Amino acid sequence: MTVPGPRAATPPRFDIDRLIGDPRTRIIVCCGSGGVGKTTAAAALGLRAAEQGRNVVVLTVDPARRLAQSMGLTTLDNTPRVVAGTDPAAGGSLHAMMLDMKRTFDEIVEAHAEPGRAAQILANPFYQSLSSSFSGTQEYMAMEKLGQLRRADEWDLIVVDTPPSRSALDFLDAPQRLGRFLDGRLIRLLMVPARAGGRAYVKVLSAGFGMVTGVLTKVLGAQILRDVQTFVSAFDTMFGGFRERADHTYQLLQTPGTAFVVIAAPEPDALREASYFVERLADERMPLAGLIVNRVHRSAAARLSAARSQAAAENLDDSRYPLAAAVLKLHAEVMQLQTRERRLAEHFTSAHPDVPVVEVPALSEDVHDLDSLRVIGNWLATSGAVSPR
Repeated sequence: MTVPGPRAATPPRFDIDRLIGDPRTRIIVCCGSGGVGKTTAAAALGLRAAEQGRNVVVLTVDPARRLAQSMGLTTLDNTPRVVAGTDPAAGGSLHAMMLDMKRTFDEIVEAHAEPGRAAQILANPFYQSLSSSFSGTQEYMAMEKLGQLRRADEWDLIVVDTPPSRSALDFLDAPQRLGRFLDGRLIRLLMVPARAGGRAYVKVLSAGFGMVTGVLTKVLGAQILRDVQTFVSAFDTMFGGFRERADHTYQLLQTPGTAFVVIAAPEPDALREASYFVERLADERMPLAGLIVNRVHRSAAARLSAARSQAAAENLDDSRYPLAAAVLKLHAEVMQLQTRERRLAEHFTSAHPDVPVVEVPALSEDVHDLDSLRVIGNWLATSGAVSPR
């Protein structure tokens, strides 16, 4: 006789309404790999919170513009826009915006540099490239924008929709990466001419600076090197402020008022990414609220097993009952898929038994308006935790 193995423990249920209804929750960061419905989940959380009385802004860092589509908006930009059509009965409001990393960078320069120097920086070709395409700029600017929104104190809940998971990890790493960049040997070297001046500058050149810049000129080109040096010279006084604000926002992410929500689909890669992110959050002492397993397949006829359904389909005469046979075969496929998804979910919950979990079933239609988001929100609030079978 085969002795059944131990069943995976049922994880605690992720109470979404308790999370969004708690006035102490000021920031919710939604993260996960691409294609798992992360943007939709962020929008649904924001809408549900707004219709329960919170003043909410949803910030998406995802350039795919799915947030605007799901909220019935034509476009989103770097300024929070009110979302029309929400239920105002509870006194809440909903705004949405999409990060424009270059515009955010420009705003920082304009706010923290005197007008003449700001104009010099904004016109610099190296700055224009840095602010629009430099690796890590998007994630750092997301941190800046989050800090701006929090300091403005116009909303009592900020929901952040981050890029796919590995980039979301960059979101956490942005302050440290910026610090390493600003403290790097090349940046310090390029700052020397601006800081030395006069005879000291000549001494620096004679000490080897000229040789180094000669090498850089060959690699980068004389004009590019001059652009970089001009940028560094003009930007020097702002470096400390960047690092200070980045560190402050990073600390903000570690406070009890922040909650990270990980979104995954019941697929191996997505749950592997979710597991990796959960472990990283624990290492960084970031407050994890729970996991949303999205697009879970369910059947209203769950008592009919895949084996019985397949057998019944095979026993039918396809020529006489083609529709019934097709439905039985389809049901068998759904039940087999459901079993695979359940095993994957149990693997995650076995590795992370203390992480609250909630499931959202796969819907027959794409989410494209507020009514669809309300359906997702209702599922988030009422669906049970993953349970072993």
